[in-house]
Amino acid sequence: MSHHLKEFPGVPLKDSDIQEGKVLTTRWEVKAEYAWDTGVALGEFFAGLKDGRILARQCDRCGRIVVPPRMFCEWCHRPNDRWVEVKDTGRVNTFSVSFVLWDASRVKVPSVPAVIEIDGCTPGVGFMHLLGNVGTTLEEILARVKIGMPVKAVWRPASERTGAITDIVHFVPREG
Repeated sequence: MSHHLKEFPGVPLKDSDIQEGKVLTTRWEVKAEYAWDTGVALGEFFAGLKDGRILARQCDRCGRIVVPPRMFCEWCHRPNDRWVEVKDTGRVNTFSVSFVLWDASRVKVPSVPAVIEIDGCTPGVGFMHLLGNVGTTLEEILARVKIGMPVKAVWRPASERTGAITDIVHFVPREG
């Protein structure tokens, strides 16, 4: 045992000590305000979604077109050159079947998050979104959803869009 522990052994606190004011305490309401800046690339991307358009960035040196957009080409190590509007169609790059929501609660009808490669963009580049109209059971979903499956965006009505990724409700299977 340390010398200091012998001199100052401490006194265990009980809840009643705090409730009865035997211990000095302070209380305050935390005012945790913050602002999130989307930056140039995502700001323009979200503004495009509000207008019902998917915007990407293109590098003129290598021809790479990326969505979500980035202002810098990872291949050429230089700024991307221009904004391009791309289709609201694509293909499933990968997917999952989830019986757990973002808050860790369990659900009986699973969601199907997928990485969507947007048509006209560089292969292997895409963004995560939900698939819809693909079934309500694991068996139905696995029978219907495939890697490479063509999909199309389902948009919220223009009056309900806010400039967020949720302006696209989900992607649904399409022919072709």
